[in-house]
Amino acid sequence: MAGSVKEPLNGMREQTAAVRPLLACGAIGPLLFIVVFLIEGVTRADYNPLRYPVSSLAIGASGWTQAANFLITGALLLTFAFGLRHVLGGSRGGTWGPLLIGLTGAGLFGAGIFTTDPVFGYPRGAPLILAQYSTHGHLHDFFSLLFFAGLPIACFVFCRRFATAGEPGWAIYSILTALGMLAAFILASMGFTQNPGFVNFAGLFQRLSISIGLIWIALLALRFMRMTFHKDML
Repeated sequence: MAGSVKEPLNGMREQTAAVRPLLACGAIGPLLFIVVFLIEGVTRADYNPLRYPVSSLAIGASGWTQAANFLITGALLLTFAFGLRHVLGGSRGGTWGPLLIGLTGAGLFGAGIFTTDPVFGYPRGAPLILAQYSTHGHLHDFFSLLFFAGLPIACFVFCRRFATAGEPGWAIYSILTALGMLAAFILASMGFTQNPGFVNFAGLFQRLSISIGLIWIALLALRFMRMTFHKDML
């Protein structure tokens, strides 16, 4: 009898250990993305990170770095979504939460495949506003929308989950993340339309929106990784 109980427990621990690397992808990907676009932004010639969008770093001969950043981070978030689905199972938010995180990763991955159009004055000589976007420019914007819309919605889903589970701290943090992302995104969008009061800081507001959301994902991943360690100790 003791042996029959021990075997299922060992099996559960093996499954938990197997999912932990998937969850780690959710901590690594966001931090990698932020570090890369910050370094690229301050080292790229003729590029002003306060004014220009992150996507513009994928343009030109050196654009492969940011394109790879999109692809790698997107793949890591998709992997994290699979791990999250495994951990949450059929619990509240266990379907829509991982799905929306997965869409966020797919958005970054697609943004890496389809490069944005030269616009907003970068590279030098590019128009401030395009009269006609290319097909790949439209596709880039579509995949970007999956990120900027999907991630705040994911925050709302997890806010409800944490509130129901009696974790008010995480519930409040999740709702503030969603609102902060959306507010910064709106300010960035106003700047990218060349609104005089926001144009010089459009890139900064976009980076703030991205960072608020990605840091939430990284901390979420660490939270669920810690939860798997606690399960192993039981």
